[in-house]
Amino acid sequence: MVSLSTWFRYIAHKLEYSVSLSYKSYTMGQITNREVGDRIWKNVFHGKLTYLHWNRGEEMAPTITGQGGTLLVRKLPTPDPTRVFVGDVVVLKDPENSDSHLVRRLAAIEGYEMASTDENDTPFVLEKDQCWVVSDNDTLKAKEARDSRTFGPVPMTGIVGRVVYALRTAVDHGPVPNSRLGMQKDSPVLAVELDIDEMAKNQKA
Repeated sequence: MVSLSTWFRYIAHKLEYSVSLSYKSYTMGQITNREVGDRIWKNVFHGKLTYLHWNRGEEMAPTITGQGGTLLVRKLPTPDPTRVFVGDVVVLKDPENSDSHLVRRLAAIEGYEMASTDENDTPFVLEKDQCWVVSDNDTLKAKEARDSRTFGPVPMTGIVGRVVYALRTAVDHGPVPNSRLGMQKDSPVLAVELDIDEMAKNQKA
């Protein structure tokens, strides 16, 4: 049973998301100023803050098993440092293949100095709107992990959502460990929109 305070927090998140999304559509010329209000309320009453994403591969083990799993992803209309945080597991556009997405952990954002254990590598600072993502699997080499150690910094705008829950099997599932702020922001969303049965239907053999 979801508490009243959780529902209020959830609605507040939906309203914030709807306003951000509608304003973004307006500034891009996709809707007129007369349509903004209608779009906001349509998203509040009929939209969802999450979607399901299937992921396979060893890169994020043990958080997500190599056999694959169904992930519940919270949508992010504008992935900036006030909405996504270092330590979050995110879904982002694959910088090497625009038709697919990767699941990686956000390790650094703009302003962070990046230094290597290799003395031949020159330290550098991540520029505005840049971020650094890594795999969770420490046993993989850099090329196998396919993260920023291979393809370098990626734009924050490439992040489409934060992974909040992982269903690996019918008996092996649970919240994904993210940053403290990320988990705090996602708790009412998880309480209202988590549907294990729906996630199980999406699970692939």
